[in-house]
Amino acid sequence: MAEKQKFELEFTVKSSVKILYQCLSTSSGLSDWFADDVTIKRDQAKFEWDGSVEEAVILAKKQEQFIRYQFVEDEGTDYYFEFLIKTDQLTGDVGLFITDFAEKDEIEAQTRLWESQIGELLHILGS
Repeated sequence: MAEKQKFELEFTVKSSVKILYQCLSTSSGLSDWFADDVTIKRDQAKFEWDGSVEEAVILAKKQEQFIRYQFVEDEGTDYYFEFLIKTDQLTGDVGLFITDFAEKDEIEAQTRLWESQIGELLHILGS
């Protein structure tokens, strides 16, 4: 397996932190925009896209601040994807920061995929 590189994306979201966190951390929230179907039980998650199932573990989370997932295929590595929510103290703007890993020649495609999915999330939130 080729070495993956860390990359980060930032989006401004017009939503309450509470509602945004639910969209990032619950089965129903993630099923609305991230995958066709999502099941989360304790710290185990199953994501389904077009009949293909990917299993993940929730590595860490803090209510209304962040949640970090790691696909089972990446166990034993430092690879994960994370949703981090930050509120600008001056403007009150809510920022969603995504950290992910991809092979160097796949970062651009992975970025476009995230932008598309976050576009769907923003649409659902009316943002």
